[in-house]
Amino acid sequence: MSDEKAVRAALPAELADMVKAIRVEHGRATLVVDAAGLGRAAGAQVQGELEAAVSAVEGVGEVRVALMADRPQRRIVAVGSGKGGVGKSTLTANLAVALARAGHKVGVVDADIYGPSQPTLLGGADEKLRAEGKQLVPFDSPHGVKTVSMGQLVERGKAIAWRGPMVGQALAQLMDADWGDTELLLIDLPPGTGDVQLTMLQKFRPIGAVIVSTPQDLALIDATRAIDLFGQAGVPVLGVVENMAGYVCPHCGEESDPFGSGGAQAAAERIGIPFLGRVPLSLEIREASDAGQPPAASDGAAGKPFAAIAAQLAAALA
Repeated sequence: MSDEKAVRAALPAELADMVKAIRVEHGRATLVVDAAGLGRAAGAQVQGELEAAVSAVEGVGEVRVALMADRPQRRIVAVGSGKGGVGKSTLTANLAVALARAGHKVGVVDADIYGPSQPTLLGGADEKLRAEGKQLVPFDSPHGVKTVSMGQLVERGKAIAWRGPMVGQALAQLMDADWGDTELLLIDLPPGTGDVQLTMLQKFRPIGAVIVSTPQDLALIDATRAIDLFGQAGVPVLGVVENMAGYVCPHCGEESDPFGSGGAQAAAERIGIPFLGRVPLSLEIREASDAGQPPAASDGAAGKPFAAIAAQLAAALA
């Protein structure tokens, strides 16, 4: 029996079909294994079982197992804003949930290192991330979205006082988590055009960006700066979302526009980029978000704007 045949005969029956090639040379056995669809832990288990089985073959002094897997074509979409307080994180969480309900495999990276909020929004405020090897394992939210956030790595309420290089390292660790078969990553960026944005653009190259703004002039001025940053980096802006657009009084039913109306849509049309839709200023959205129950997870009225925006985004990505 040749060395290769002896190694093949020693393979566990349940793993034999995964071994696509065997080479034995100078006492070293090299196995090429199809590990497509296996997570990090399952891959490590397969590797260990094969090494143990082949090490017992006479004449084999060293075993090398090469796990080969086609990585999914993962796309990255950045969600940004020119200023804080416009509801960007809430939009990101609900957009992710709406996309997941529509059948997409979605993950969220909470890149707002200093002010992480995705754990609260997606129902994982009390969950801590774990690591396998050198990779973080994302939290599987109850709404079908994988999430990583600094908020799940540090003590709640603890200030993160880091300079730029440390923030860049933290972002890289979040981005390089074990995302499994996730197809689309939404990146909840911090407000502004600082270190995190530059690191994201230079190292991870999103395929597009979504800009969130409220209708008033000040927010639109800052949103325009964010749009310009992505333009300079060659990242297309897939569309603008107008948040806090209109308020319906729960007592009298009268609708008002405390932040104005239509400003973000007008700005998008003026610049020549798509307008994805608007989300009203709503007590229901705020209460559901604080409770870790994104409105987009239900079929209620509060979730409909997010579903419509998700459909627009999905069409743009297609």
